[in-house]
Amino acid sequence: MDEILSWMEVVERGNPKLVSSTVYGHTYEGRNITLLKLGLENPEGREKKMVWMDCGIHAREWIAPAFCQWFVKEIVQSYKTNEKLEQMLQNLDIYVTPVINVDGYIFTWTNDSTRLWRKSRSLPPQGSSCYGVDLNRNFNANWGMVGVSFDSCSNTYCGKSPGSEPEAKAVMDFMGKMIKQTLVFLTIHSAGQLILLPYGHPEISAPNYNELVSVGEAAADEMKKIHGMNYTVGTSPQILYPNSGSSRDWARLSGIPFSYTFELRDKGEFSHLLPEEQIQPACEEAYAGVLSIITYVHDKAFNNNPLWAARKKISDPESKPTIDVEINETFQEKVNCSASSLQATVVVK
Repeated sequence: MDEILSWMEVVERGNPKLVSSTVYGHTYEGRNITLLKLGLENPEGREKKMVWMDCGIHAREWIAPAFCQWFVKEIVQSYKTNEKLEQMLQNLDIYVTPVINVDGYIFTWTNDSTRLWRKSRSLPPQGSSCYGVDLNRNFNANWGMVGVSFDSCSNTYCGKSPGSEPEAKAVMDFMGKMIKQTLVFLTIHSAGQLILLPYGHPEISAPNYNELVSVGEAAADEMKKIHGMNYTVGTSPQILYPNSGSSRDWARLSGIPFSYTFELRDKGEFSHLLPEEQIQPACEEAYAGVLSIITYVHDKAFNNNPLWAARKKISDPESKPTIDVEINETFQEKVNCSASSLQATVVVK
């Protein structure tokens, strides 16, 4: 973990116009939870939107923090020569947390017996000797309903209440202030080669389910182009198992239109003990998938949004012909539920 923190400091110092860092919470054992923000100044002074990505919420999934570092490296090294990426960074701020479950991650490095530790390291509840909570069952999203345990010795123990764990609460508190600006929430895990979309509850469907599937499938297609690996797209009940209290579901329920869990390599041969020679290929294909989703939500928000385009046209006094925009009376409600539900009628006079 010290190496990751040192790397974060080096990246920030070396790229002051692109990278900044923020400590937005603390773990149960008092360690900082730190993110890197990647973004350039918007040349027109326009309000920027936000992308969230976190890694390492489950301690044993070492490929996840490796990918968050890979993602930052690729952005830093390529944005100056990639016009499209530069444009996106002028419109978006990308928040990347390499390790959320810092205590658990450090614990997995203790010895071979701790390598597959999954949960946080909070103290056992009264009457128990079992440490930790599954942080991805502790978010305020249908908490405690399905796919969880109330036994503190279980790997899916969901905690005493939603947000009872400081790590989960830190994400909800920080992100809760920026829901309206956030276009997509990405959380990186392993393993299984899956792209999971909301919701974990089998009887609840996201209002923009079809679009979530199509965007996820496009990402899987891009990932396959890199090394031929197949990634399956669907909700957790469809292709994995039901669950509740996940950060992905919390993000979508809170109003972030696009929310995905990436389960990286592999499909069971090595699982969380991915060999070193597979780290770079796994990161390369994951980068293609993540970039596909970020590009889609960026273009939807800034290039293909009829309301934004109409407003831009209206604000231009030299613009001919004039344009009236009639917005469906339920527009605000629809936007809160789904960015794909944007409805505007453009009338040219």
